[in-house]
Amino acid sequence: MSKQRKAVALISGGLDSMLAAKTVMEQGVHVEGINFFTGFCVEGHTQAIREKDKAKAKPKRNNSLWVAEQLGIKLHIVDVIEEYKNVLINPKHGYGAHMNPCLDCKIFMGNKAKQWIVENNFDFIITGEVIGQRPMSQRKGTMPIVAKQSGADDLLLRPLCAKNLPP
Repeated sequence: MSKQRKAVALISGGLDSMLAAKTVMEQGVHVEGINFFTGFCVEGHTQAIREKDKAKAKPKRNNSLWVAEQLGIKLHIVDVIEEYKNVLINPKHGYGAHMNPCLDCKIFMGNKAKQWIVENNFDFIITGEVIGQRPMSQRKGTMPIVAKQSGADDLLLRPLCAKNLPP
């Protein structure tokens, strides 16, 4: 009898990461979530900037916690604020349209997830990335760069674009 495989899913709080985790869970894999807190991606903060009056009435929530609750999985929240500052200040691959270091951020998250699975005896990493969804970081040509430069290599599973990437 073989042991159950274990994966950690990068949970952003969005639909894509939720669907990716659920897809793998349905295949009998034990899945736990991980959310790397950078200090920037707080639900409601973008809306608060765009719609100041409307956003005040809406209560803030941690969407990654909500996703984990919906999936019935454990969520590990890891504070990476200090480490992430270097990614913001010195992005090797440059900035996206709104001064966000898209590709470098994906590489950073992949690297942190790789370290986490090694330390916690998990088998692989799940992301909700979808080819073509983000112009800088989620292209067929950049996904291998993220896998290689993060060190995650073949441990990085992207189930929502599995038929569009090599096995």
